[in-house]
Amino acid sequence: MDLCSAAQFLENKTILVSGATGFLAKVFVEKVLRIQPNIKRLYLLMRAADVNSAHQRLHKEVLGKELFSVLRGILGSNIDSFFYEKVIPVLGDISRENLGIQDITLRKEIWRNTNIIVNCAATTNFDERYDVALAINTMGALNVLNFAKLCPAVKMLLHVSTAYVCGEGTGQIMEEPFCMGESLNGTYKLDIDGEKELVDEKMKELLVDGRREGIAFAMKELGMQRTIDSVLASYGKGKLKCFLCSPELVIDVIPADMVANAMIVSMVAHPYQPCDRIIYHIGSSLRNPLKFSGVRDFTTRYFTKNPWINKNGKLVKIGKVTMLSSMPTFLCYMRIRFLLPLKGLYWLDAIFCQHFKRVYMDLDRKVKVAMRLVELYKPYLLFKGIFDDKNSEKLRVAAMEMGLNVDEFGFDPKCIDWEDYFINIHLPGLVLYVMKQ
Repeated sequence: MDLCSAAQFLENKTILVSGATGFLAKVFVEKVLRIQPNIKRLYLLMRAADVNSAHQRLHKEVLGKELFSVLRGILGSNIDSFFYEKVIPVLGDISRENLGIQDITLRKEIWRNTNIIVNCAATTNFDERYDVALAINTMGALNVLNFAKLCPAVKMLLHVSTAYVCGEGTGQIMEEPFCMGESLNGTYKLDIDGEKELVDEKMKELLVDGRREGIAFAMKELGMQRTIDSVLASYGKGKLKCFLCSPELVIDVIPADMVANAMIVSMVAHPYQPCDRIIYHIGSSLRNPLKFSGVRDFTTRYFTKNPWINKNGKLVKIGKVTMLSSMPTFLCYMRIRFLLPLKGLYWLDAIFCQHFKRVYMDLDRKVKVAMRLVELYKPYLLFKGIFDDKNSEKLRVAAMEMGLNVDEFGFDPKCIDWEDYFINIHLPGLVLYVMKQ
């Protein structure tokens, strides 16, 4: 593994990035532009109605973000001309053949010039329609691979995914590649073309029956039956009082800038080894484990000291979240805490001629949403896997031995102080950028 300077490696390179308006892709793009202003070109694939809309999305959702403020400070008045020269928005869609790039001239230019392809495109809607999830997260990845095969100058295809594509695995999850058709249970019966045919047949059935209004619901239900996804549910703004998870379970989290650093270092490490299929877990559960109880305690401390102010200008007081370690325990809690009082309100509303109808309907909706979210996410809230990172550790060691600046390109989870990270970085960022009124 011959690691040169990352900035040196990126000089005069052309990179195609899919999912360019997503959070991680923006962190990656900013890092590349900042450490190597002499990069030749960044093609950023994005969905839009037309070319003008793509340019607007680029400037509003990517380059216009505060993330790029450091770069603006460095370049000053030259920033617009720099962006215009280096960053090219590409109208497209990875769920389609040739990534949906209809401009033939531009498509041929990308084929001819691209050295590295970075696929960050995915739907992270955890209640997604199955047809949409399959088209983007599965067929989209295949489309990117097929597109890369048409690029004679390409040296590397880097695909980024959540670690939880491992499904409901337990114990130590290894950094091992899958063969085409291999499923999570180790068999070779996964037929993505068959899955696509299933979706097409279901869609035809819905259309023939005239049930257009039910397509979205039916496809979500199909996804619930067949898709493995993951997320940790967030309560946000102190509205929910309980949480389905064991306090002693480990949650695997990692700062996005570390992921971007690892992406760049892996690009430097594997530019001329096209047959390599190396998996890197960029996570924390093995080397710097963080328990759910720790997240709860940090969050409680932060919002007790820095209470959120709601839209009415009132401070929101929070209590300690009740953590329920099993589904039966959660259901019992919900019955006593919410469902029985809700049933009482139902009968009270009937006695008083629907005087409490609005209150009842609002509470009933909230309880149903909470129950659906927990049912949807319980495999991930109760996930018992630990992500091995031997490959990532080898990459870190090689980077240090070859003199890459650890401060600039570090991704070692051991260096994270979780208390400091949550109290001084993550939660303030959550309030500033997510909990907007």
